[in-house]
Amino acid sequence: MQQALVIETQRRHCVVQLDDGSRITCVSKGRQLQIACGDQVSVTRTNDNEGVVESIGERGSLFYRADAFKEKLVAANVTQVACIVAPLPAYSDELLNRWLVCAEASGVKAIIGLNKVDLVEAAATANALALYRDLGYEVIPFSAKFNHGPMRERLAGERSVLIGQSGMGKSKLLNALVGSEAQRTNEISEALDSGKHTTTFTRLFTLGGNDTWVIDSPGMQVFGLAHFSRNEIERAFPEFRDSIGQCRFRDCKHLHEPNCALQTLVADGKASGDRLSYLRKFCAEGEAVPLYARH
Repeated sequence: MQQALVIETQRRHCVVQLDDGSRITCVSKGRQLQIACGDQVSVTRTNDNEGVVESIGERGSLFYRADAFKEKLVAANVTQVACIVAPLPAYSDELLNRWLVCAEASGVKAIIGLNKVDLVEAAATANALALYRDLGYEVIPFSAKFNHGPMRERLAGERSVLIGQSGMGKSKLLNALVGSEAQRTNEISEALDSGKHTTTFTRLFTLGGNDTWVIDSPGMQVFGLAHFSRNEIERAFPEFRDSIGQCRFRDCKHLHEPNCALQTLVADGKASGDRLSYLRKFCAEGEAVPLYARH
């Protein structure tokens, strides 16, 4: 049995990199073994190019999405979630908030990369993102086409997962960062893809040594938070964290209850009403999911 790093996943199949740098395709042993990019795994080699994942090592972090019916692992053992947005096409503010909440609740720091700063619309987008900068999230303006240096610098020394909607320029950024390595991975991926025209790959690349990872995730239009409790979601909003438990009623839903500490923050101009709306929505979604469906 050998130790390996998972560098690509698709359904029950994955590509792992062994300690000697060689790569083989593997299948997981049993359907209950859910593998994510970034996992350290134990594999049994069945031939020169294939193997079986027998077990998964202890995870330092796990970033994933879930709804009432299923969960989708995105990345394991990451230290940073890099949320990529752009002025055109317009990004979803709700999705951005979902990623930030998931990162906070998962104990992983988050940054926001503002791509396409060469566009005239970028100034308005930067102004909209000032809210998150004020909350302590670093916002990095860059251009995947003309100057990706600021993002490369911020990714250095971190194990990051890139997340974003389609059209945000995430693929262009990745190509600028890893170049020929992306093409090498594409060639390996063809064996897993089985001739399909669309892929759902998650891929891990190393930048300048094993201390820096970049995990590329597929473009996402939905991101459920059903695996978190109300308390976990509430505390994932930094501006409201110190006020949780200070409401008049212990079971306050922060809607129309009197003496709600969170509503008071918004009324006093110390917090965003939109952010409170997201908190309410995300909590309500989670409470609609039966406890037995959560992990």
